[in-house]
Amino acid sequence: MSEQNREEILADFQACTGVEDVGEAILHLEETNWDLLRAVSRVMPPDTQSFHGRNSDPDVMIVENDSNVTSSAFKPVLESSPDLMKVSNNVGHPPAKRREFSNCSMDNSYATASTSSGPSGASTGPKLLNFCITYFDRVFRIQLPDSANLSDLKQRLQNELKIAPCRQNLSGWARIESYAKTPFSKLQLPQENDLVLTIKPHVDGVTPEDDNEVTQKLSGTYTLHIKFENKTYDLKYQGTKPILQVKSDIYSLTNIPVRHQIWSGWPPNIDDNTILAISGISFPEHELTIRKNPQIKEREKRSMPQIVQIDSDDDEFEDASESFNVDDEYFVDNENPSKKQEPLIPENVEDELVGTVTFNERFTARYGPIHPLFFQGTLEDALREACNQPAKDRKILAIYLHHDASVLTNVFCTQLLGYESIMQIIEKNFILWGWDITFESNRQKFHTALANCLGPTAPMSLKNIPIDRLPAMVLIMKIRSATEVFNVINGNVGVNELLSTLIESVEVFSGHQSVEVKEEAERAERELVKWEQDEAYRASLEADRKKDEARQKQEREEQETRRRIENEKAETAARKEAHRREVESRLPPEPAVGQGEQTKIRFRLPKGENVERRFSADTPLKVLLDFLVVQGYPSEEYKVISSWPRRDLTSLDSRQTLKELKLCPQETVILEER
Repeated sequence: MSEQNREEILADFQACTGVEDVGEAILHLEETNWDLLRAVSRVMPPDTQSFHGRNSDPDVMIVENDSNVTSSAFKPVLESSPDLMKVSNNVGHPPAKRREFSNCSMDNSYATASTSSGPSGASTGPKLLNFCITYFDRVFRIQLPDSANLSDLKQRLQNELKIAPCRQNLSGWARIESYAKTPFSKLQLPQENDLVLTIKPHVDGVTPEDDNEVTQKLSGTYTLHIKFENKTYDLKYQGTKPILQVKSDIYSLTNIPVRHQIWSGWPPNIDDNTILAISGISFPEHELTIRKNPQIKEREKRSMPQIVQIDSDDDEFEDASESFNVDDEYFVDNENPSKKQEPLIPENVEDELVGTVTFNERFTARYGPIHPLFFQGTLEDALREACNQPAKDRKILAIYLHHDASVLTNVFCTQLLGYESIMQIIEKNFILWGWDITFESNRQKFHTALANCLGPTAPMSLKNIPIDRLPAMVLIMKIRSATEVFNVINGNVGVNELLSTLIESVEVFSGHQSVEVKEEAERAERELVKWEQDEAYRASLEADRKKDEARQKQEREEQETRRRIENEKAETAARKEAHRREVESRLPPEPAVGQGEQTKIRFRLPKGENVERRFSADTPLKVLLDFLVVQGYPSEEYKVISSWPRRDLTSLDSRQTLKELKLCPQETVILEER
């Protein structure tokens, strides 16, 4: 049988029988070979057995074996519980693993009584649960019986919103596939449930573990704001941490065992093995509330011895000495039994942050609030806060090592650390980090942390400090680039010696600090000058680059302009040449000498050249103009002017003949550019 199963049986046995003594409970279980029913029957006879129910205790349900119990009297015990939501969050295992005591002396009529009312015993039907689901700015209220499950709820949402169940994300609900088909009745959901619906971006169905959001939560850090009485603990956890880790750490801070913790704020469908990333809590911050099971407090109160006061006169007191024959041990004062002083840090603490928070709270509770402020965080964080800063902001790291077995501890904590001058110099020049090395496990954890921060040789000077010289204060400072242990102050010092040692350390540190501050300032100035020069050089390069870009851009634009003009000229020339050839093809040939009535036209070209040609007298003016086109002088670019009378022939009707235009028997025309 595993250790976990035995712990479950032990918890169930104590819940059923009310036996608070763990040793007595283990004795009964071992004698019955850890058979729960036999052990319960052994302690409680069958005619008087009763089991504590879930509504009166977070573990099981009260069912008394009384034949006079009516259905109306039993129904509120089974169905009404103001803390049902909180109790379900306290369960350490999935609902499917709950132990059912079917063999205990319970009448089968109780099962029917819990689901019937009135003398007729008519069934009341399943319990209805209300779900208030927020989707963007819309709120949907869905009512389902407790026999339904998450798949049914998503199907109802699909009917309302037309969104496939595989794309629905419900925050406030743990992302565990096994709960998709688990009835709500086994999850112990409250009557009212508030959920928020978001939509996956994927179009195909994927498991929630493959969602990008869950992947981000697995690698992210959760900040849990846990309220306990008048305190709030801010604890950080990776998304892969199980819920049991949170409950165990809270046990270290509040001394409430996990099985006695009642939580508010966890989603209902979770167990202690559920990791934070898929638990359904808000990311990256979530608020929780914890309290101790009030019935445990009531049992502890009932287990306290009652003090009976007896009033008697002097005569009765004189006679009493003759009748007392009891042992002396009955006169031991049981009203205030001596309590073992709890350590400042529990044994085998795993988390440095939890250890420092516990140290600070218990130190204040034990020695009072008058003491320097302790840094809450890991040793690495404290070292970074003190030493890994610019020279002007650096401080000395003072590590206070506590040991409860030393006789010097109380004086050192109350008188030396509470001395006003010492408090002032520590708060001004030091970062104070405290740790309790009473337990060897915590001592080894401190040495490991110190070695990780300063190297393996740093803990060597602290391993051989005798207990009678503890507590101790280890001073660590950074000089130049070296961070190392500067001094170790043992607990067997007086106020003046401690104060003078701290002042001397501050003076040494301040001397080196002033030099480093000056060097850093000079280095900053040199870096500033170099930066300014680099900036000027970069600006010059940038200006040159922009000039080159502008010049290159201008050249490209000019090249493109020339290329475009050349292309246009080439196109124009080609177009003119094509037109010229077309005109030349239809131009009639020059008539032979003496062939009909002719005219001789002399063309005076713009460059001073002369061209002559014979035309028939009845030739239209257009033929003369076409001849000039063939020669390369189109009428669109040149005017054809007759000498007398001066006329622009290109503006006349081109269908008129040369004879009609009186250009016979000869004529000289002049070409002018337009």
